[in-house]
Amino acid sequence: MNTLLTPLAGRRILLGVTGGVAAYKAADLLRRLKEAGAEVRVVMTTHATAFVAPLTFQALSGEPVRDGLLDPAHEAAMGHIELARWPDLILVAPATANCMAKVAQGLADDLLSTLLLATDRPVAMAPAMNRLMWANPATRANVETLLARGIQLLGPGSGDQACGETGEGRMLEPVQIRDAVIERLTTPGPLQGCRAVVSAGPTREPIDPVRFIGNRSSGKQGFAVAAALKALGAEVTLVAGPVSLPTPAGVKRVDVETTAQMLEAARTAVAGAQLFVSVAAVADYHVADVAPRKIKKHDASLPLVLNRNPDILSTLRAEFPALFMVGFAAETDDLETHARGKLERKGLQMIAANQVGDGRAFEVDRNALQVFWPGGSATLDEGPKADVARALAALIADRYRNP
Repeated sequence: MNTLLTPLAGRRILLGVTGGVAAYKAADLLRRLKEAGAEVRVVMTTHATAFVAPLTFQALSGEPVRDGLLDPAHEAAMGHIELARWPDLILVAPATANCMAKVAQGLADDLLSTLLLATDRPVAMAPAMNRLMWANPATRANVETLLARGIQLLGPGSGDQACGETGEGRMLEPVQIRDAVIERLTTPGPLQGCRAVVSAGPTREPIDPVRFIGNRSSGKQGFAVAAALKALGAEVTLVAGPVSLPTPAGVKRVDVETTAQMLEAARTAVAGAQLFVSVAAVADYHVADVAPRKIKKHDASLPLVLNRNPDILSTLRAEFPALFMVGFAAETDDLETHARGKLERKGLQMIAANQVGDGRAFEVDRNALQVFWPGGSATLDEGPKADVARALAALIADRYRNP
């Protein structure tokens, strides 16, 4: 078989078709994916069948079309789980605003949304909607959520729309989507073969069974970094502090609470890794004597004795001298001075520094970074944390491959 003519030979693609006018393009997309050598199965939403008959996709794919979650014939053996594990890529085209919203919120009320929640395979979406729906703040927030989880968006394009308006929101043409899929499935990422560990979120140090010492970190930047490294081909383990964020697709997650627990989890994970990115904002101190019962409110003041926590970066550098290590520095002043000092003091290959306080970095969806390494630096302008993470991951990959 000529792989130049059939670059997707041996690849399995699950094509999800949702209820938009652009559903008619999905039939052409299916044909082009098959021509490129892919094995394609189709899942349709109920609304999609109002635009294109399932028989069309069955004839083109040579496979039965699935369009119902509660199908006794398939679900006797939990068919939706088997289907979620089958493909090399799940491609949703068109992806309506409603579909993207459901996936962002983790809803699973039909077969396609259930598959997307139950899979650990890479997911790509080709958005298609009216220009105002695409520009709506709710959709923009959903887009950021999807990107942070490692879902790839193909498009949308701009131009004439079925509603008679002109603007951004058109589904890309089938050839464009096919070419993007070929690139995704045939081009090894710059971190292919690299095992990476990312720490994210805060840590909590207990005072008593009720109270703890913590900080304002949401974990969003660290989770976005994990997703971005995964998208570049790395095998990623995410060591997460106590945050309520969904795990990026294809990323292994280990949950911890205290700094000591994060150190132990990171130590275990990096034993077989080449790259460690320490995004977590860990507590530097823990309470010397944790009360076994809730401390009652009696006195006007409550003195606490705090002891230093182990330094995760310094400990891992001493134990794993060959590990490529990237640190983070959250600073309120003298950002470059403090960051470069930490870079040298802890023997890091890179450090990403951000200005915090006054509503910056913590508990928000945007960030900006100054990245430093011996003999160089780069500025990552303010933007959504998912965008900043992708830019940082590209820098890390470049420095990792070309030290």
